Amino acid sequence: MTVSSDIYYQQGFAGADRPAAAILYDQAFGSKLGVAIPNRETRLAVLEHSFQPQLCIAAFEADRLVGLAGFHTAEGSLTGGTLSGNMPETAPKLGLWGGLRAALLLALYERKAQPGELLMDGLVVHEDMRGRGVGSKLLERLTQYGHEHGFDYIRLNVINTNPAAKRLYERRGFQEVRTTTFPYLKWLLGFSAETTMHLPLNTSPTDATSPT
Repeated sequence: MTVSSDIYYQQGFAGADRPAAAILYDQAFGSKLGVAIPNRETRLAVLEHSFQPQLCIAAFEADRLVGLAGFHTAEGSLTGGTLSGNMPETAPKLGLWGGLRAALLLALYERKAQPGELLMDGLVVHEDMRGRGVGSKLLERLTQYGHEHGFDYIRLNVINTNPAAKRLYERRGFQEVRTTTFPYLKWLLGFSAETTMHLPLNTSPTDATSPT
């Protein structure tokens, strides 16, 4: 698998790239977010508004945004918590009851970054760019960011209906920490388990992979 030389990577993206970022994110996570925000047009509008663009590694082919590796630190996350951190601004896009319903359902996905932890906030690659090494390169750049900023490890959660993603993370050195099951929510969420994985950075594997 090779990475095309015309693809470049940087931290963050410009405001003009917000619509493309929303479409990318929705391609990967629309089925999950759709439980909370069924209307795609509304979902894209909420995503566009919620992004904190500096909190990601972005991949571009020429001027086209083709991939994102979002991350979450104590300062915030790529999606800005989607709704929980931006309810006053995003609620008008959903209406009162739609906003409350979305906030309650999205809270099921909410994760908080722990001290020393770089928490992933979604890895997405444009569908026509898959198989070109973009996802692996985004993870490589995210790992570099984690090293440079003194994080102990990277954490991510992968659902049991996405085994291809889990295999990618394992190839990149992520280690399984635990799997949480919730079969009673499968009818609502579309998946029944998620696995927490850690990639040790600046500490020993024993310390970096201990559950938090």
